[in-house]
Amino acid sequence: MQLDPAVLPRIEAARAAVEKFVAEGRVVYGITTGFGRFKDKIISPDEVKQLQVNLVRSHAVGVGPDLPESVVRAMLLVRANTLALGHSGVRPRVIYLLLDMLNRGVHPRVPAQGSLGASGDLAPLAHLTLTMIGEGEARYEGEWLNGRSALARAGLQPLELEAKEGLALLNGTTFMVGMGALQVRRAINLALTADTAAALSLEALHGTDRAFDARVHAIRPHPRQIDCAAYLRKNLAGSQLLRDRHSLNVQDPYTLRCVPQVHGAVRDAIAYAQWVINIELNAVNDNPIIFVDEVTGGADVISAGNFHGEPIAIAMDYAALALTELGNMSERRCARLVDADSNSGVLPMFLTQHGGLESGFMMAQYTAAALASENKVLAHPASADSIPSSANVEDHVSMGATAVRQMAQILDHVETIVAIELLLAAQGIDFRQQTLGQKANLGRGTAVAYDLVRQQVPFLEHDAILSPLIEQVRQLVANGTIKEAVEAKLEMEK
Repeated sequence: MQLDPAVLPRIEAARAAVEKFVAEGRVVYGITTGFGRFKDKIISPDEVKQLQVNLVRSHAVGVGPDLPESVVRAMLLVRANTLALGHSGVRPRVIYLLLDMLNRGVHPRVPAQGSLGASGDLAPLAHLTLTMIGEGEARYEGEWLNGRSALARAGLQPLELEAKEGLALLNGTTFMVGMGALQVRRAINLALTADTAAALSLEALHGTDRAFDARVHAIRPHPRQIDCAAYLRKNLAGSQLLRDRHSLNVQDPYTLRCVPQVHGAVRDAIAYAQWVINIELNAVNDNPIIFVDEVTGGADVISAGNFHGEPIAIAMDYAALALTELGNMSERRCARLVDADSNSGVLPMFLTQHGGLESGFMMAQYTAAALASENKVLAHPASADSIPSSANVEDHVSMGATAVRQMAQILDHVETIVAIELLLAAQGIDFRQQTLGQKANLGRGTAVAYDLVRQQVPFLEHDAILSPLIEQVRQLVANGTIKEAVEAKLEMEK
């Protein structure tokens, strides 16, 4: 990862403006004043550097589990990109160090909790910045080291903060947007995988694809409902396990029949989150913001609120609620797959041939239900809350960091629920084939998903310990294996 030389003039111009503010003794928030409630405390020119170091140390108050390495790496990249837009007033070497740490694998220890989502992600970013000044802890080549040692092992020198630089590194939505981007990518993958799981369940339950007819969705033209229905039709194309359209059983239960309507709405929420994150990834979100006139060279500085994480918080809450619904749908299909009374005896009770002596997949649905119910607690919108801070100067906060972390937990749960559905549906498919007495074709996409599941987990003749089997299928869901393989098959056979 490299810094484009074309952005250097703007970065350097903003930096020159900061140095001029200090030299002139101009009162500028966070450069020649204290922070938060101390905004009216003037800092002398000979203390502006110490001010920045003190800021980083005092704001490193994070608690809780460490953020995953992938999130820390996302934060390094996002912060470098924000500063590179040239409105933050840092020296280029600050951005170079962020990129060098990313490229050489120096990963600061960043606790997950402590951010209110305004003024940005102060606590997480303080821990990130500690390593940059040779303090705190970082992981390098699998070993935890103090910040200075980690940098030295990677051939890097600690940063000596100049005016504004500590504040520029701390004040922004970096944790929210970095982790949020990773979660959106997971959500896109999960939504498509859940579509395929639903289609496989439809085959296992001897359902009909009539409700996915393009004409139905054209007259209720929600774009992603239409897209979802089309994706289901592609998955099911060529299937010999669907119910004949002339059957007296004219319609399926909602969790089968209404997949485009519900999953399509989930896609809407994810698309909104992706839109918000894409904007934020390329936005200036610190404070104060420096503007340099490219013609006159004159500089202005404005204290504003681009660090406020409300857009991200609301988008993540919306996506988390939608993903909860995705899990609710999947769990109900799981329940139908294991309940012979609900599936009209198409499949044996709890998907076992030896009911009574053996329990089959009875408990798999319990786990799906437990996770689905836990999601209903986690789906409470974090953005509905706010708590004043900094002696009521910062009197409304977004709680966006909480929203992103809750979304991550919900994603974990729904990936597992969908994995359970795939496991049950595959077992159901095998029973359907046995009942037919011949090998019937699955759909183009569902056949791929079924084969991938069966590569990990065989048909279970007898009771087995299901937990490791669920995890094996969950990995197929979480790492995108099923989604990518299905899409490759559908693309190949267009």
